[in-house]
Amino acid sequence: MKKTWGVILVSALAAGSLAGCGDASKDNKQGGQASADTKPVKFSLSLPVTTNTGYQATVTDWENNKLVKKLEELTNTDLSVRILEDSKMGIMFAGNDIPDVVGSIGTPTGKSMSGSVEAGVFMPLDDLLKQYAPNLMKKVPKAAWDAVSYDGKIYAIPDYLSNPSRRGTYMRTDLLEKTGMKAPQTVDEFLDVLRAFKKAGVENPYQMRENFKYADTFLGAFDVLPYKDQFEVVNGQVQPKFFDVENMQKALQTYKTMFDEGLIPKDFATISSSDYSKNINSGKSGSWSSNGAGLISFRTAIAQANPAAKVDIISSPKGPEGKSGYFYYTPVVRSFYVNAKVDKDKAAKIIKFYDWMASPEAEKFFTFGIEGQNYTVDNGKINYKIPTSKEEQEEESFRAGTLWMGQDATLNPPRKRLELDQNGKDQLAVFDNVLDKEGLPGIGFYPDLSTFSKYPDLASPQPDVGPKLIIDHMIKMIYGKEPISDWPKVIEEYKTKGGNDILKEANERYTKKIGVLDIKK
Repeated sequence: MKKTWGVILVSALAAGSLAGCGDASKDNKQGGQASADTKPVKFSLSLPVTTNTGYQATVTDWENNKLVKKLEELTNTDLSVRILEDSKMGIMFAGNDIPDVVGSIGTPTGKSMSGSVEAGVFMPLDDLLKQYAPNLMKKVPKAAWDAVSYDGKIYAIPDYLSNPSRRGTYMRTDLLEKTGMKAPQTVDEFLDVLRAFKKAGVENPYQMRENFKYADTFLGAFDVLPYKDQFEVVNGQVQPKFFDVENMQKALQTYKTMFDEGLIPKDFATISSSDYSKNINSGKSGSWSSNGAGLISFRTAIAQANPAAKVDIISSPKGPEGKSGYFYYTPVVRSFYVNAKVDKDKAAKIIKFYDWMASPEAEKFFTFGIEGQNYTVDNGKINYKIPTSKEEQEEESFRAGTLWMGQDATLNPPRKRLELDQNGKDQLAVFDNVLDKEGLPGIGFYPDLSTFSKYPDLASPQPDVGPKLIIDHMIKMIYGKEPISDWPKVIEEYKTKGGNDILKEANERYTKKIGVLDIKK
């Protein structure tokens, strides 16, 4: 396979340094021992993932992993790294096997943190950040610091978002060309495209997934996403968006039409994340929803199954009110916490480690990798070997995403990397020209409403999954086991089973402005 190389000036990424930490190879020796100032700081660290696939699944020895070793060299650290699926964090807390630094998806009071912040498992970081992380404090926006605060104190270092609109509507544009269709603009036009795909023999014109996760294109078009941060104010009162009976019924009817006409799989309610990915990557799907940062990897994977395939992110279909897209993310994607048992000196060095993440040297490493392996330098210019295989892309994604902490996580790979080839430029264009123009604001509560824990079937188990009671009724209505016209009865059931208590707390907190996050651009 032909190698592709990109070029960028090194001067744009001038070397930085970790404050208070030197190169381990340059330790000042005293009696054969490194001095206290230059001895690598040793600490354990868990990196959160949503699923243990991709690059991290191929690594069996993190102690000797080349990326970790290079990070240690650059930061004068000795890291004990573990990869932990966010859904399994409760097991870690239950076993009291808590690393010095714990990463999680979301914010301090999220479900995966199991009440650990409230219980004092982690230390507040305000004073440490002010003293040892001036670069990080300046770079991370206030909204992100607010989102990782509890009881008025900062408890985590966040991966933040400069653009909260992250998800996009994917389409096999080679199929559009084959069927003679144009990119759809409305829900009705979208259905016509899916019908054309089915007629052309596409197995799954629209790829569904269990719990409507990454399958919520039409819930977005009608602005009825049933998620934890999708409350809205109606007639002065805060309520979930799925209370909008008219638009919820229209969205459900759209999905039922797709089901009845075979535009979505018959077993849509039980399709796992792995089957969802397999169907897409094997070329069986015509359209789907996913993070906009996945464009390059989807193109690469699908091309292996069908070299003639073309994959693009198009504008999401507009509903009757002109709305489109997916929920705006909270300003925080991941958060990193310091164990309260860590002594003050080590904690200070850990914070310096995170401050280094905001340096030009860090940007250079996470963007371009290891000199001699991922790039060469020629007359002051970086010649970057752009990944061409799925394995190379997964490594790049891990390096620039999972391993880079305290960063602007909107783009992966980072902007400077994306500027080097056409696929990257296409992905930038998607974020700048498509996703930036769509998306749905909402109201969320941080910490979570206490009534959510009292009524778990009425609470979102994940930020992008609706309450069990709501999802169950949605599925039954699409399968035809309940009439869609009964949606007002679903709302009444929600209220009588604890929803009234949720609404009361939500409105009290909204009125008093206690932990209310207005998620918008």
